[in-house]
Amino acid sequence: MITLYLVSYGLLKMPSLYLSDFFEKHRSSYYDALSRVRTSNDLIHWIKFFLTAVYETSEKGRLTFDRILALKNKVDKQIVTLNRKAVVGQKLINYLYKKPVVIANDIANYLDITAKSANSLISDFENLGVLREMTGFRRNRVYIFKEYTDLF
Repeated sequence: MITLYLVSYGLLKMPSLYLSDFFEKHRSSYYDALSRVRTSNDLIHWIKFFLTAVYETSEKGRLTFDRILALKNKVDKQIVTLNRKAVVGQKLINYLYKKPVVIANDIANYLDITAKSANSLISDFENLGVLREMTGFRRNRVYIFKEYTDLF
C-alpha cells in the first residue's frame, strides 16, 4: 500500500519496491514501530524503520537486477552459438524472462513455430543449461529457466 502511495505522488515511477517482504521478516520491529507511534507519538522511530526498509529493499532489488543483467549477458553469449537458430533463440529467451516455466506448446505458440521446431529449440536450450525439465515425464513435460527463477 505504501509503495502505491509513493507511485501516486510521483516518488517512484513504478511499484518496484516490495516492502511487505521486509515487514514480514521484521514483524516484531514493524509492530513495535507502529505501537510507538500510537502510544508515544514517536513518529521518528517509525520513519527510521521505514527508511531502513526502503533502503534494504532497494539494495536487494539492485543486487537482483545486477544478477539478472549478468545472467542475460551470459545467456546471450550462449545463444549466439546456436548459429542459424540464434534469432529465434533470442526471442525465446526474452519470452522466458516473462514466463520462466513453460511447456513446448507455449513456445510453439509464442514463436509461431511447429511443435517439432519448439522441441528442437528446447533441446538446444537444455544443452546450453538454460532450460531444465522439471517433471521427469516422457510426455507433458514442463521446463524451467531455473537459473533465472533462483535469483528471486
